[in-house]
Amino acid sequence: MSRQASGIMAWAVQRVTAVYLALLMTYFMIHFLFNPPADYLELRAWVALPLVSVALVLFVPLLLAHAWVGFRDVLLDYVKLVGVRVVLLALVAFMFLGSGLWAFKAIVIADVTAGISG
Repeated sequence: MSRQASGIMAWAVQRVTAVYLALLMTYFMIHFLFNPPADYLELRAWVALPLVSVALVLFVPLLLAHAWVGFRDVLLDYVKLVGVRVVLLALVAFMFLGSGLWAFKAIVIADVTAGISG
């Protein structure tokens, strides 16, 4: 892939993910402003709703992709030593991978436990 095409791809990923994240965060803020959960069980039941679960499952990789493009571009632009850049990119990638796996686990556990108790 040419350097110019990768720049266009990064730009498109940033814009598409930003739109989804902004819309979802707006929905969450409005929902919690007008219908705040009374306790943890009510919040867990809300997270277990199919539409909310799908939105959260999409949210995690899109948030990580959005952040990855930003981190990658900053590191590529400002870290000149290739070895340091590779190490930093690997650390960020492992951190994002761990964060994503933890988030999916939390969503799945909320769905399963809400289904068992509710």
